[in-house]
Amino acid sequence: MPRSATDIVSIAIKPLELPLAEPFEIAGGRETTARNILACVRLRSGAVGWGEGAPMPSYNDETQSQALRAAHAIEKALLGQDASSWRKLLERIEELIPDSGAARSACGMAVLDAWTRHAHVPLRTLFGGAERAIASDITIPLVSPEAAGQAARRILALGVRTIKIKVGRDVAEDEARVRAVAATNRRLRLMLDANQGYRPEESLKLLRLLKRQDIVPVLFEQPAPAEDYEGLRRVMRLGKVPVAADESASSRQAVWRLVRQRAADVINIKLTKCGLLEAWDIASIARAAGLKLMIGGNIESSLSMTAAAHFAAGLGGFSFVDLDTPLWLARNPMKGVFMGPGGVYDLAEVKAGIGVVPR
Repeated sequence: MPRSATDIVSIAIKPLELPLAEPFEIAGGRETTARNILACVRLRSGAVGWGEGAPMPSYNDETQSQALRAAHAIEKALLGQDASSWRKLLERIEELIPDSGAARSACGMAVLDAWTRHAHVPLRTLFGGAERAIASDITIPLVSPEAAGQAARRILALGVRTIKIKVGRDVAEDEARVRAVAATNRRLRLMLDANQGYRPEESLKLLRLLKRQDIVPVLFEQPAPAEDYEGLRRVMRLGKVPVAADESASSRQAVWRLVRQRAADVINIKLTKCGLLEAWDIASIARAAGLKLMIGGNIESSLSMTAAAHFAAGLGGFSFVDLDTPLWLARNPMKGVFMGPGGVYDLAEVKAGIGVVPR
């Protein structure tokens, strides 16, 4: 077979350790360091692409060591392959490592970054180029009400008016945390995220308590365990707020089931859950079913979060954007695009690829 400028001539996989400025706690556990993986793909033309995967044990039990093993397992299969046949490559990655979303994300992202750098086009154009910028919310984890109020004031100072509040540990404490945030500005758009920490009864109780304070969230994410589709439907019906599926929306098959059972209003897509190709298919399934789209992540650097911004901006029409995790890092290991004032990812100046590389 003739050599091509877009043939993959090398691939490197390594750990990416990301210490956090302060602990990040959700219903599933507490993280002080994000232990991610980093992939680098080089083409014969000299174009280099980077990709990141973010396993998060407190979220889905995937570990860094598992993701590294999976990524290393496909290095030989990628070498010599033509990156211009990127869809075929991403399908092959899915076949070879079906159980590691983080590895699929890192390797697929690196392939697409390398190819779009070679082609001198921004990654967002690959997905359709619908928009040039998107604006993210900012998250407040499981902290005291006082700390949550202080965090909300800092977020407001950044020009962000949509705040996601982690809940799912204790209804009374969670109500106090949400009230403290709401008190900083009554015009805030508040989103709740229970990360499977609640049963439907607890989610509905929290919503009732908040409603008495005239606090109605614009979205409640994962207010029931992942497999409790009836519970999700119950919160939708009785809570009278839109419900987003995150942990419940882990694959194409899971999203088909959510659609068939009418168990969510919104699908939270994360590249690191399943890789870019499956994420793209999930977006298509959700759109065809009339569900709204959300883009999110685990704890990731600006490399992966900017790639997700390209994905969402390229496809267009995402109702909820949650790409704030680079703000949690003790230092920024990347250079290039970063979330700006108002939570905006401005991709207009990216001429090729993702627009982010390691320092």
